[in-house]
Parts: sequence; C-alpha cells; structure tokens
Amino acid sequence: MKRAFFSFLLLLWGVAMWAQYDLLSAKRNVIPGNYNFWVYTPEDYYYTQEQTPLLIFLHGASLCGHDLNRVLRYGPLDAVKIGRNIPALIIAPQNPGGAWSPKKLNDILEWMKENYAFDHSRVYVLGMSLGGYGTLDFAGTYPEKIAAAMALCGGATLKDYRGLGQLPLWIAHGTADRAIPVKQSKVVVSGMKALGADSRLRYDWLPGASHGALARYFYTAKTYDWLFSHSLHDPDRPVNRDITITQSDLQQAYRDIDRRPDQLERE
Repeated sequence: MKRAFFSFLLLLWGVAMWAQYDLLSAKRNVIPGNYNFWVYTPEDYYYTQEQTPLLIFLHGASLCGHDLNRVLRYGPLDAVKIGRNIPALIIAPQNPGGAWSPKKLNDILEWMKENYAFDHSRVYVLGMSLGGYGTLDFAGTYPEKIAAAMALCGGATLKDYRGLGQLPLWIAHGTADRAIPVKQSKVVVSGMKALGADSRLRYDWLPGASHGALARYFYTAKTYDWLFSHSLHDPDRPVNRDITITQSDLQQAYRDIDRRPDQLERE
C-alpha cells in the first residue's frame, strides 16, 4: 500500500514537472517595479536544465504597453509558435514605454538564476528597433554576463562603447530605414572602431532594407546558431565569423508563414 502511494506521488510530481517545463509562462509583478515578462521553456528542458542556454528578447516601441500578449506578435516566441526550434529558455519582457533599463533587465536575469536552472555562461540578448537600443545598452553595461548579442536596426545611448567591445556582437541595419536611420548603428560602429574595441564586432548594412524587414532575422535558424555558438568560457571570447546570414536566408525566413511579421513593426 505504501509502495503504491509512493508511486502515485512520484507520478504526480512527474506530471507537475512536465507541466512546468514545456510551456509559456507569464510573470507579472514577480519583481517589484520591474517589467512583466514571458518565460518560454523548451521541449527538452526537463532533461537539459543546467545545459540550457537563455535568450533575452527585447521588442520595439510598437509593442510597448501593459498588455503582455502584445509581445507575442513577432520575435523568437512567435517563431517558436510557427515551428522554429529554439532550444533555449526565452525571456521576453514588456517595456511599458521609454528606453529599456539595463538594471531592470539585469534584475530579471538574476531572478531567473534564482528560479530556473540554465547555463549561466550562455546568456544571449537579441533585440530590434527600441529593443536594438536596449540590446546594446544592456550588453555594454553587463558584458561579463552576456555571451553574445545581436542588435537589429537600433542604436545605443551608451556614453562609453568599451563594454560592447568585450563580447561578440553583431549589428545589422537596413539602409532604407526611415524609422531609425542606419546612421544610428553606424555611430556605434565608428565609436567602437575609434576605441579599438571592434575585434569582436560584426556589422551588416542591408541595401534597400526597410525598418520592418529586419524582423526576418527572428525567423531564420542561423540567427540562433550564431548566438548559441558563443560562451563566456570561450578563450578570449572571439566572435563567430563562419556563420553568415545572407539575403537569401532572410528571403526564405517567412516560408510557410501565412503572415509577414515585418508588417508589424512600423515605428
């Protein structure tokens, strides 16, 4: 009888663990005064846990507000929904308005360390537009915590770019961007070069690409392959220059998708 009861408890525990590790969970007011955010746990998280990377996605201004569901409109979580396999914990906070706060983002990262098991040496940041600014500001403020970052059609409010030079970084911007001119990204690149802090930097200026066109990066596997190829434990933390994202890769990004996420980001 005791053995049967113990087996029943183990079964309930197993069901509860599976329910926790294969879902999209909304975290509201778990950190006082901070952002609300989504946490996505990948399919095999129950088995991988401490080996699982963590990806932080920062959205653009069009998704700001107090309706957390808006954050699902485009980005990595939407890519997962339509079938892209992203083997990582994904954090997607919602900014109510204004610039992203590196301190608040760091507080979320520290909360995750206390509440989820993952590989602390493989934390990545990916953002677009306002989120591109947030990506560079966050990564440049806490380069010792971020294994790699990718900033799309943004810029930076940093006064010092030396932090950005400490981690593998990929900046991409369209030359026909009317919302945030490519000049904003070029200022960051030029500033890093002037400091001699560009040895881990990659950048692409996409000819004729509009602001929303950069959303395609969220839907191609190579974006995540590049990010996840880096670790804080890499000797001298070199940037991966072997993985390239071509115009053809971006053109194929929306295959089998019945809508165009690049129509959603109109800032």
